[in-house]
Amino acid sequence: MKKITIVIFILCMAPFSLFAAESGMALDSAPVSTTDNASLQRGAESFVNYCLTCHGASYMRYNRHLDIGFTNDEILSKLVFTGQKVGGLMESAMQKKEGEVWFGVSPPDLSVIARSRGADWLYTYLRAFYRDDTTATGWNNLVFDRAAMPHVFYQLQGEQKLVVKTSGKGEQKTLVLDKQGEMTKAEFDNFVGDLVNYLVYLGEPHANARKELGLKVMAFLLGMLILSYALKREYWKDIH
Repeated sequence: MKKITIVIFILCMAPFSLFAAESGMALDSAPVSTTDNASLQRGAESFVNYCLTCHGASYMRYNRHLDIGFTNDEILSKLVFTGQKVGGLMESAMQKKEGEVWFGVSPPDLSVIARSRGADWLYTYLRAFYRDDTTATGWNNLVFDRAAMPHVFYQLQGEQKLVVKTSGKGEQKTLVLDKQGEMTKAEFDNFVGDLVNYLVYLGEPHANARKELGLKVMAFLLGMLILSYALKREYWKDIH
């Protein structure tokens, strides 16, 4: 039985190890806190400005951003740029056929990308682009080799170059900043951290409410357990 449990655990963890191993590099820890509304608001603005042009989030409605502190007027002024209503879905401006022509593949919907790939994978991936003249876009990625996506944040991060060193342990690949962008490394890391935090929220926007309700239910059940035990003692106190 113990051996079966170990095998099941290994099989469950295999997909996560594959994400890290597909590039041979360790993943950085993403600063995720879906209760930080200020971070989620910054991430939401970054998402609509940099991602929503190509990628949709078609399982999400704009008015769900009321839950993270936006007002209806703020949603319309900061998040909605396509003439949609507050209750509309966050759909991409790009048509599927256009994406296939321009990138060779249609950009995926990002509604549940954080649940699919994981926050750490996204956080590392978005910071791991480097110049590569052999690709169609002129960019490559250390986490996802020959990714079809170009580096949409290059003006913010700058341009990185790949440095490969060979030793007895094999090849070690690292990225070095070649041209400085508009942000410092710390600022860009915070920018990507807010965006990934939002993508995690996007995958399950009602998660915080569900967890809060779960705590209330557990507290209620604990209270009922205490009352039931006290009632049991009262009924049976004279019976031996």
